[in-house]
Amino acid sequence: MSAQETVRRQAGSVEETALKIDPEKAKQIVDALNADLAATYVLYHQVKKHHWNVEGAEFLDVHEYLGEITEDLEDGADELAERAQAIGGVPLSGGAAYEAHAPIEPEGEDVYGIRTSLENDMEAFGVIIESIRDHIELTNELGDYATEELLRDTLETVEEHAHHLEHYLEDDSLVLESATN
Repeated sequence: MSAQETVRRQAGSVEETALKIDPEKAKQIVDALNADLAATYVLYHQVKKHHWNVEGAEFLDVHEYLGEITEDLEDGADELAERAQAIGGVPLSGGAAYEAHAPIEPEGEDVYGIRTSLENDMEAFGVIIESIRDHIELTNELGDYATEELLRDTLETVEEHAHHLEHYLEDDSLVLESATN
């Protein structure tokens, strides 16, 4: 770790920026963005775990799709963090901070069957969807239309993944069940 002792910006602080968002409003928005950032990274690590551990007849398709989800989550997290910084805040950083601020609980280290794993992912996506919708409303009320638009774009991506996971979990499949007789 660096020997530098001077803190340039303290976590949890908000400073005025050229974007001219009132610091008290910016604080509320940064808190919302950090909650969504935290949830995104908690879900990212959960989906990545499922990506690494998926097995079975549909391994390749599910493995590749989970990889796509993690790429989208990482891109979305980057956009949330950069917006929090742009409006004067300090984005959260680190696993412990993410877990402490996320509205979702991490799944844990155990490996589950892929159906259970995807159900856990879909449940987490549902919590994130509700959180982002609340934050869209908040940013609109506070007059931060750029953050509102960013969150709308994020919501569209998150909803699309939740919808696709729902399809993976349907009981109709081309995979034949093995005969037990």
